Amino acid sequence: MVVAPAQSMRVISWNLLHGQAIPPIATQDFRQTLISATNQVVENYHPDFISIQEVDYLQPRSNNINQTQVIAENSGLKYWAYLPAIFGTPGERWKKVKDLEQSIITESNTILKSKSYGIGIATNQKIIKLSVKKLGRSIIGMPLLIPKENGKGARFIYVKDEPRVALIAQLANGLTIATTHLSFVPGVNIYQLNRLSAFIKKLPGEKILTGDLNLPANIPSKLSRFKSLANTLTYPSWGEKIQFDYIMAEKSSLKSGLISATLIKNNHKTIISDHIPIGFELKFQ
Repeated sequence: MVVAPAQSMRVISWNLLHGQAIPPIATQDFRQTLISATNQVVENYHPDFISIQEVDYLQPRSNNINQTQVIAENSGLKYWAYLPAIFGTPGERWKKVKDLEQSIITESNTILKSKSYGIGIATNQKIIKLSVKKLGRSIIGMPLLIPKENGKGARFIYVKDEPRVALIAQLANGLTIATTHLSFVPGVNIYQLNRLSAFIKKLPGEKILTGDLNLPANIPSKLSRFKSLANTLTYPSWGEKIQFDYIMAEKSSLKSGLISATLIKNNHKTIISDHIPIGFELKFQ
């Protein structure tokens, strides 16, 4: 059961593209641009919970910062957690994370010093328990569209898939919120979505599933027990044509009226990422 003060809660999902400015900047100050983008997001959404994907941790390419911590501190969100999907750098040399639970970094545990890349959360609600789930990866890669270095248009590159993971937070207010970044390979991402759905079904509280699911056209609602709270375009940020980013609730909770949601209009074009954030004000009975 959801308890006060969670009768209303603002939840957003945001793919960071490791804080890359769009269009790219040759001498980007990643800390400052991330702070500026976070300030925009806070002004627009006033979030109680932020789910983030494509997050860097101590990466030279993004000025060796803990991006989850920077976002949390500049959002006024006391509790945060970061889960690496890989050690190393995507698109370069990396290795999989063997022990996910031991690799979680939080506001009270920042011992890990290896550069990594993964997903994170930040919230004003006390986190009662964190759970993790390995979702596997595709053995084949795909051509992906990325911004050109000069900021004019985009180009395709071949990208190998990396291991996909989920981070699930059970909050003191009775909610269980999962964040993930699924594979870009068709079919593999559907399998991962249902694998995660089955895992969190066993956890307590009302469940919310967030993240970059790499599935267009509201496919996640059609092929899982979760339903998207709205159809809204999130990619690419320079001219949105596709929805890849979702915030979803269990179909049974929406049908019974236990959960209702209002889409928070995005009034800002954030200065980073090829995705725009998606946010909702959730209300609970």
